Amino acid sequence: MQTPRLKDFLELHFIILLWGFTAILGKFISIPAVELVFYRTILAAVALAVVIKLKKQSFRIGQRNIAKILSVGFLIAAHWILFFASARVSSVSICLAGMATASLWTSILEPIFTNKKIKPHEVALALLIIVGLYIIFRFEFDHALGIAMAVGSAFLASCFTIINSKLTKQHAATTITCYEMAGAWVATCLFLPFYREWMTDNGELQLTLTWLDVFSIGMLGLVCTVYAYTAAVRLMHKFSAYTMNLTVNLEPVYGILLAWFIFKEGEQMSAGFYYGAAIILFSVFLHPILESVINRRQRRLKDALPN
Repeated sequence: MQTPRLKDFLELHFIILLWGFTAILGKFISIPAVELVFYRTILAAVALAVVIKLKKQSFRIGQRNIAKILSVGFLIAAHWILFFASARVSSVSICLAGMATASLWTSILEPIFTNKKIKPHEVALALLIIVGLYIIFRFEFDHALGIAMAVGSAFLASCFTIINSKLTKQHAATTITCYEMAGAWVATCLFLPFYREWMTDNGELQLTLTWLDVFSIGMLGLVCTVYAYTAAVRLMHKFSAYTMNLTVNLEPVYGILLAWFIFKEGEQMSAGFYYGAAIILFSVFLHPILESVINRRQRRLKDALPN
């Protein structure tokens, strides 16, 4: 794993800012979450395929690898559907803050997937984030469905982030993201018949777009997906999955601040939100400090051992 530089940290935070903006774009789009994911994924897959072609990169990574990466796309499709549905049934703030549980899921799942040792301080920080969420939403139990969708979305995000951290060691970030977007589109297409039959009011899909929808979906597909996800996969060469997901906990903070300016959602917030957000921020910035202290201590112990 390469050592991250300052520009890598800045780019990671810019990507997270874009992801925080996705829930806001989803609010502007008139069609439901499933139809939105249908358009977003096909646009992103086609755009990435064009980029790969222009760069004269190869699509050939082996049938087994293609199947594996396409299956990751199924997780991404479910993640996005839950994500946008959460913002619709509750609010941008609740959706984004629920995503902060990704670090808790990662602290549990990453040792299982990668045989990495469980680090007590990572689990402690993840639990601290849950405390922050509890403080934020202790008066928001009427939004239980939105919170549950957001937490489910965070769980899926943790899963595919851990899987991607392995895939990036073998294939180019652009190629991985292209196949994942294609897999997400296929998954959405397979889900449409069930969705239309059981989850729509009149058995009809809402696929007609306004000009605002076209612009917003274009932003989602090209900027927030093609650039953001490709760059995030590339940065996984330099950051661990836990560090990625812990930093992603800033997504609700960035997104909620944007929502406050755009939708004035801050007017609906209690003081508990600000306390909870402060705890989330504290845990995010405390992580690299603890990592540094623990690594220095381990090096000193190692140097103190006789050869």
